[in-house]
Amino acid sequence: MIGIGLMSGTSADSIDAACVRLEGAPPRLDWELLSFITLPMTHELRQDIFKAFRPETGTVDHLCQLNFTLGEWFAKASLEAVRAAGLTPNQVDFIGSHGQTVWHIPPNSPDGVASTLQLGNPAVIAERCGIPVVSDFRSRDMAAGGQGAPLVPFVDNLLLSHPTLSRAVQNIGGIGNVTWLPAGGRGEAFGFDTGPGNMLLDRAAEVLTDGRLRCDMDGKLAFAGTVREDFLRKWMAEEAYFTRKPPKSTGRELFGVQRCGVYLREMEGLPREDILATLTAFTARSTAEAYRNFLPSLPDEVLLCGGGARNPAIAAMLQKELPQSRIGRTEDAGLPGDSKEAVAFAVLGYETMNRRPGNLPAATGAARPVVLGSITY
Repeated sequence: MIGIGLMSGTSADSIDAACVRLEGAPPRLDWELLSFITLPMTHELRQDIFKAFRPETGTVDHLCQLNFTLGEWFAKASLEAVRAAGLTPNQVDFIGSHGQTVWHIPPNSPDGVASTLQLGNPAVIAERCGIPVVSDFRSRDMAAGGQGAPLVPFVDNLLLSHPTLSRAVQNIGGIGNVTWLPAGGRGEAFGFDTGPGNMLLDRAAEVLTDGRLRCDMDGKLAFAGTVREDFLRKWMAEEAYFTRKPPKSTGRELFGVQRCGVYLREMEGLPREDILATLTAFTARSTAEAYRNFLPSLPDEVLLCGGGARNPAIAAMLQKELPQSRIGRTEDAGLPGDSKEAVAFAVLGYETMNRRPGNLPAATGAARPVVLGSITY
């Protein structure tokens, strides 16, 4: 089959679309990346998405319209990926659309009933593209008692395992998540959300520059600052998520705008460079602590992917935290990091189209493997 994988992460700055040729079945899956595009979101659309993240502005009429608007954007990204691959829509078998997460409540959360909501109406995508759409991947895992996240460890295990090296595949999107891959498959692969990724950094950069920056490009501000260990130790000690055992997942409801506002108020009066350095160190420290606390051993290699993999300040701080591990990128293993999440949802869509389970219960905590998502023909 040929499929399109679509991903829009918690940073809500763009839509990634990968066109992938897929053949075979787990544990042997052959794949080829035919094209990859990134469709930047407009400032207006991003503002609309951020309104949906906040209970006071995410009103029902706003969510209703945003769901269809995002469907149009996901359709546009899909068609761009099709054209970039030199194909026509009738040559593509399916689209696997993760959608835009606006809220996620894990099991056993004090915030209420375990549930998840991704927007980007699949009927709109199917109608505009003339291609079947697999969507709403997370709900079925949650219905089976899982966290609904992370789902990508299923794909990491297929595409990135190594015969002699243990690997931690660390995605640094808005939220950080890790997949543990034991050397040679000698042990169980699993994964979980480690905590903050780029989300706090991006919001802080925007606030501290009065909107001139959307992120700390190349970690320049963080590199110019000094990490405040007092704040870092305080945040690590105060946040209960870091000591909770996997399987576990988190998101914007914990490490979003509201939390960033708390940290910025605590550090008020410090140079912005010190603030960004400390928040960057928070991502690195929480990631390393998750490895020390919950992985069977420290990994031989850490393969970074996601937007944060392009931030050398995060990589440098993580290397300092984990001196015995080689810090690299998924490109080193043949999978471009920028496209990995989109490729993953092409793979998960492929599994659904073939009526095969696409979750990894050791990662999500689901009671059993289940076929993910719903299909819109």
